[in-house]
Amino acid sequence: MNDKILDGKKLADKLNTELKEKIKRAVEKTGIKPNLATILVGKDPASKVYVNIKNKTCEQVGIDSTIIELDEDFTKKKILDEIDKLNREPTIHGILLQLPLPEHLRDDTAKILENISPIKDADGLNPVNKGRLFDYNEELAPCTPKGIIALLEHYNIELKGKDAVIVNRSNLVGKPLIFMLLKRNSTVSVCHTSTRDIDRYLKNADILIVAVRKPKFITKERIKEGVIIIDVGINRFEGKLCGDVDFDDVFDKCAAITPSPGGVGPLTVHFLLSNTFFTYKKQLNLTEF
Repeated sequence: MNDKILDGKKLADKLNTELKEKIKRAVEKTGIKPNLATILVGKDPASKVYVNIKNKTCEQVGIDSTIIELDEDFTKKKILDEIDKLNREPTIHGILLQLPLPEHLRDDTAKILENISPIKDADGLNPVNKGRLFDYNEELAPCTPKGIIALLEHYNIELKGKDAVIVNRSNLVGKPLIFMLLKRNSTVSVCHTSTRDIDRYLKNADILIVAVRKPKFITKERIKEGVIIIDVGINRFEGKLCGDVDFDDVFDKCAAITPSPGGVGPLTVHFLLSNTFFTYKKQLNLTEF
């Protein structure tokens, strides 16, 4: 059974150990620890869980974590003021705006992200870094797509010439993955809420990446034999956590699959910290490590 499972947690643990050693050597040389600032607006339970996990992992690898908690009713201007302070603060090397924002700020998300300095953009969502990805520069690509690619490559899954189907078109997952898969010579299809006959695409996928926030959305009837499945979803269903894929139902039919939880999530956190170390090195003009 384990031969089929793409274990993101195991890979993330390995990468975090390597990152910890690099950070240790960089701090010995500079006397300065990397510092990631997280802006958390409101009290979304899922966001709080993610921030707590991120904080714990920061501590494990040797990155300082600064949390700015803002009330639910904060205005766009107040958030932009906080971002401006962090942009100008030399002891802060990475900035993360925890998403989603409260409802009254959703339409302003892109504008707020635009104000995070590109060199401190740990989430890779500033327009400058998104534009670099268009040219296949993945230095500060978003963290979840980085984790997906790392997982596929770690397990030596061939991407060249394969039909890759992404069921998601968000800035956090679907859009960045288009360019990252094209860079590796996959043929990419993107499905979304307006896709007609989505099962036609699902049945054709050699590699299927799903992030729809619908528990057990993918069943064995919707996939072909031997597909590789990356399940980005995390949902609560009948009192338990599960992904967007019905894991038990599809298991015998697929060639490999990520569990959820324990698949992509730990790698998302790792690459947030890896991106922070990259921005830290850029700001301190470090060319090694």
